[in-house]
Amino acid sequence: MSDQPDLPGRARSQDAAVVVSLNDYRENRDPAPVTFHRRELDAILKIYGRMVGEGEWKDYAIDHLKDRAVFSIFKRSGEMPLFRVEKNPKLAGKQGAYSVVNTDGRILKRGQELPQVLKVFDKALKVID
Repeated sequence: MSDQPDLPGRARSQDAAVVVSLNDYRENRDPAPVTFHRRELDAILKIYGRMVGEGEWKDYAIDHLKDRAVFSIFKRSGEMPLFRVEKNPKLAGKQGAYSVVNTDGRILKRGQELPQVLKVFDKALKVID
């Protein structure tokens, strides 16, 4: 053992470097998780803020998974989510990447554009006698 650095031509067997093609590295690494973009989060949080102000919702959670992003909405933090706003890019060409799912797992609305899907949370006006 010495404090001298190893010479460039000498590599120890346990510290030997392996050269990997950049293309091979990119193909083999885990794909980046699906995330909500800033404008998507702005639209979701606008509705969330309104419903918190009305006292209907209390908490939320955001999950970025390999295949989808999920914004879960809770009445209380210890319960199952009341609603889930999901973004699944694999469905973008078919039913639409965005969906709103209730506690039972039923899809309330699905579509290509998030603002259109979020209209499921708009309250209908009622006539009061």
